[in-house]
Amino acid sequence: MVCLQRVRSLWRRWLRHQAPAGKLLSWKPFQRIGLVLLCITVSVVASLPWLLKPDLQPGVLAPFDAYAPKDALVRDTTALEQRRSNLVARSVVQVIDPEQTDMLLKRLDSQLAELHQLNETGSAARIGPVNLTNPEQRWLEQLSPNELELWEQDIRSSARRMLHQGLVSTLAGSQLRQAASLQLDALKLDSPAARSLGSKLLASSLEGRGNLRTDPVLSRQLIEEQLTKQGIPTIEVSRGDLITRKGEPISAQAYDVLDHFGKVRREPQPTVWFGRFLESLIGCAVLLLVMRRNRPGLEVRHAVLALGLLLLVQGLKIWFGATVSPLAVLVPPTLVLTEGLGTGCGLIWLAVASMIWPVPVNGLSEGRLLVATLVAAIGALVAGRQRSRGQLLQMALLLPMGALLVQWLLLVFQPITSWRIWGWNNPSLDDLAAESVLLGLLLMLTLLVIPVLEGFFGLLTRARLLELADQERPLLRRLSKEAPGTFEHTLMICSLAEAGARSIGANVDLIRTGSLYHDAGKLHAPNWFIENQKDGPNPHDALDDPEASAAVLQAHVDEGLKLARRHRLPRPIADFIPEHQGTLKMGYFLHKARETDPNVDEQRFRYKGPAPRSRETAILMLADGCEAALRSLPPETSDAQAKDTVRRIVMSRQYDGQLKNSGLSRSEIELITRAFVQVWRRMRHRRIPYPIPARRH
Repeated sequence: MVCLQRVRSLWRRWLRHQAPAGKLLSWKPFQRIGLVLLCITVSVVASLPWLLKPDLQPGVLAPFDAYAPKDALVRDTTALEQRRSNLVARSVVQVIDPEQTDMLLKRLDSQLAELHQLNETGSAARIGPVNLTNPEQRWLEQLSPNELELWEQDIRSSARRMLHQGLVSTLAGSQLRQAASLQLDALKLDSPAARSLGSKLLASSLEGRGNLRTDPVLSRQLIEEQLTKQGIPTIEVSRGDLITRKGEPISAQAYDVLDHFGKVRREPQPTVWFGRFLESLIGCAVLLLVMRRNRPGLEVRHAVLALGLLLLVQGLKIWFGATVSPLAVLVPPTLVLTEGLGTGCGLIWLAVASMIWPVPVNGLSEGRLLVATLVAAIGALVAGRQRSRGQLLQMALLLPMGALLVQWLLLVFQPITSWRIWGWNNPSLDDLAAESVLLGLLLMLTLLVIPVLEGFFGLLTRARLLELADQERPLLRRLSKEAPGTFEHTLMICSLAEAGARSIGANVDLIRTGSLYHDAGKLHAPNWFIENQKDGPNPHDALDDPEASAAVLQAHVDEGLKLARRHRLPRPIADFIPEHQGTLKMGYFLHKARETDPNVDEQRFRYKGPAPRSRETAILMLADGCEAALRSLPPETSDAQAKDTVRRIVMSRQYDGQLKNSGLSRSEIELITRAFVQVWRRMRHRRIPYPIPARRH
C-alpha cells in the first residue's frame, strides 16, 4: 500500500513537471479539425511507400539463402541508372521555338520600319545599332519606294531561312554577320551597299538571341537510343550461383537477381501500411503536444507551419526516393522552427521527421540519415543561442563544412572499423562535397525566407526581438518625446524585469522588448498619468468621477493594443500590454468611489485582463508593481526592508489570483524578489559630492 502511494506521488510529481509552463492558448474547434486533417494527410503521405512495399530491399539483411534456379542474364538497374544519369548532361535535343522566332522577326520589322522612315525624311543618321556608310546612304537615297519594299522582302526571307535553321544566342557576332552575308549573296543583289546594309540589319536584330528550346521528350528518346546502342548492362548468373546468404546485407545486384527470379514479392500489405500510418499519426500528435508544452502560447499557424514542413519533407523523400539528401531536407526546416519557436520545438520536429522517414533506412540512406540528424540537432542547439542574423550566416557556412568533414571521416575510417555506414554503395568525396554545397545554398535561401515567414506565420526570432527593441523605432521615439515620464518608468521596469527573467532562465530578449512596449497606450492621453504631469493640476481632480478615471486607466490598455496592431507588433509582444495589468484592482479610484457609495461593484474598477499567461508577462507585472515602491524607499532603507516591501507586493498579486496561470513556482518567485532588490541596490548607490566652483563675477 505504501509502495502504491509512493508510485502515485511520483506520477503526480512527474505530471506537474511535464505540465506546460503557462496556460495553454485555446484553439477553436474548426482550427482543431483542420490540424487533425493535416496530421492525417502527413500520415498518409509518410506511410504511402509501405502500401505496396516489397518484402525485400537493397541493404537489408537477407532472411534466407538464395541460389539461382537457372542460367540468366539479369538487367543491372544500378549500372543502368548510373549510365542514364551520365548521358543526361550531353544528350539534350533542341527544337525551334515558334514564339522566339516570331519575336525576332518582329524585332527585324521594327528596324526596317526605322530605315523606311529614314528614307522618307531624307536624313542620313544612325539606324538603331547600325551605322550607315557613305555608299549605303547614297544607295538608300536613290531607292524608290517599290525598290525599297522589294529589298525589305529579301531581308525578311533571309532572316526566315536563318531562323528555320536554328539560331543559338552564344553565336559570335562575326560569324552571324558572315552567315547573313552568305544568305544575301544567294539573292544576287546588284549593289554591294544593299548586301552590306542587309547583313548589318540581320546581325543587329539577331545577335545575342536564339530561337531554340530543349525538348524533354526527344531528349529522353535520344538517351534511350544511346543506351540501346551501348547495350543494357547485365549480370550473368549461372544455375546454382549463391545470390544472397542469410544474415548478410542484400546488395543492389543481388536484389536485381532476386527480383528477376520472382523472389521479391510486391503485393498489398494493408496491415504494414496501417501500422506505419498509426506510427506517423502518433508522431504528429506527439509533435503538437510537445510544442504546446514548450510554448503554451503556440498559435494554430505555428502548428500549421510545423506540420506543413513535415508534409513537405515527406513528399520530397518519396519523390526523390533513395537519392534524396537527408541533410538538405532535415537541416533547413529544423533551423526555421528553432529560430521561430525555440530549440525544443526544432528538436522535437527533427525527431518526428527522422522517425517517420518513408524510405526504409538501409543501404544508401542509413549513414546519411544519421549524419543529417546529428548535424540538424547541433544546428538547432547552436541556433537557439544566436542573437543576430550575422551569426546565423556564419552558422550557415560552418554547418555544411562540418557535415562534409564528419561524412569524410566516416568514409575514411569505415574500412578500418568494419562499420557499415553507407551499406553497399559508398559515396565519393565529390558526392559529399556536392551535397554540402547544396546544403549551404539551401541554408542561405532559408535565411532569406525567415523574415517572410516571421510576418506570415507570426514567428518571433531573437533577431526580430533585437530589432523591435531598438529605441529609435518610431513608436518608442514617440513615447520618449510625448510621454517622457512613462518612458523613464519603462526603462526602470525593463531593468527590473530583465534581472528577474535572467534569475530564473526566462526569455530575457522577449521580456526586454515587451517591457518597452507595455505602456505604449499611454500615448493616447499622457497627461492623465502621474509620471507625465509636471506642476499643473491633475486632470482626475478636475474630472471628479472615479469611474471615469478608471475608464481612462483601462483605455491605456485598449489603446496600446490598437497601437500594437497598427505597428504590427508580434502577438507575444502585444500580450504584455493587457497582461502586465491582468485583472488588478484600480485601488485608488475604488477607494474614492466607496467614499460616496460603499456598495459600489468592485468589477467596475478592475482591469479587463487577462491575467498573465506566461512567466515573462508575470515578471513584468511584478516589476511594474514594485518599481514605484522601490523608488520611493528612503536612502537609509536596508536590503531586508526592501526585500520585505517586494514580498508584500508579490503576495498581494498572488492572493489576487494574478499569478495562477503564469507557471511561476514559489522558488522562482523568491529568486525574482532577490533580483529586484539587487537592481534597486545598484540604482541607489552612493556618489561622492563634487565641489562646485563659485561663479566668477
